[in-house]
Amino acid sequence: MDKKLKILIKKANSGDRKSLELIIIEIESLVYNLSLKMLLFPEDAKDATQEILIKIVTHLSTFNHQSQFKTWVYRVATNYLINYKGKKSVEFAMPFEDYANLIDSGHSNIVRYTTNDGELSLLEEEVKVSCTQGLLLCLKPEDRLVYILSEILEFNGNEGAEILGISSANFRKKLSRSRDKIRNFLDKKCGLANAENPCRCNKKIDFLINQNVINPKGLRFAEFTKRSIDLVNQIGNLEKSVAIYRSTPNVPPPETILKTIKETILLK
Repeated sequence: MDKKLKILIKKANSGDRKSLELIIIEIESLVYNLSLKMLLFPEDAKDATQEILIKIVTHLSTFNHQSQFKTWVYRVATNYLINYKGKKSVEFAMPFEDYANLIDSGHSNIVRYTTNDGELSLLEEEVKVSCTQGLLLCLKPEDRLVYILSEILEFNGNEGAEILGISSANFRKKLSRSRDKIRNFLDKKCGLANAENPCRCNKKIDFLINQNVINPKGLRFAEFTKRSIDLVNQIGNLEKSVAIYRSTPNVPPPETILKTIKETILLK
């Protein structure tokens, strides 16, 4: 473990509130982006992150230093997320078959919402991230976590199994199943994964705006990320399905999260 972080944990467990705040700042983005990948909607991810950070703060003394601190943080986070029912994520989650129908609907070769190149670029990125992240909601919660930990966050099988508290063999089995489902879907439906597919992100802009899936006046992802669409073909020899997810940069957590933690824990 990082020596500085180890010292901060020791001080925090002795009652040093400043050290506790520095620990939260260190892990806040990690927890938020895991929650966002798991839940898709920033509103749900923010609420989950606040609850997870409170759990970490109130159980910090139980960390036994036998594993990496961030591994322990991921364990606390995944234990919470596997049973968390975010309001919007639950409403949006659907079987793969229904998601395929959503992908096949509303293609248009003309974007009527705007002709501004800057807006079009942002909206295309918003569709790409929303669509591919939304696909993860088709997986069962534990299978989704397995895929996120391995394929996106790049934990190996032993590390992922330790985080989820399952055997390495079970982790690999779940990963294989989740990987096949995501790969097969993208290969059949996503134009980024397979150039022969008809779907392209810009063809879905008007439809997803009309369906209130994306809000052009309140973008969830595009304003924080670079053009990850353009990065997909630049990630070496990674298979396309993995490259699509790893190309999306992390999103900064809302400032209100730390403010809420301070009000509920740090300032007591």
